[in-house]
Amino acid sequence: MIRTQIYLTDKQRAKLAVIAKNMGKKQSEIIREAIDHLIDQTSQNQKKMALREAAGIWKNRDDLPDFRAIRSEWDR
Repeated sequence: MIRTQIYLTDKQRAKLAVIAKNMGKKQSEIIREAIDHLIDQTSQNQKKMALREAAGIWKNRDDLPDFRAIRSEWDR
């Protein structure tokens, strides 16, 4: 692990101490879990955003082959 220094407000530090005590964990562990959660959530949101941006990119294009005809050949 890499040691990293962060600055917290007095209110953040106090609430973090209460959470850590209630969960029986160290404050640093709680912080790492929160960062992991944020990274996972951000990654999922980026994937969803990429899918939304890609949706319909082939709509109204006339330079593409007739995919329905191609697929129907596969069904035979």
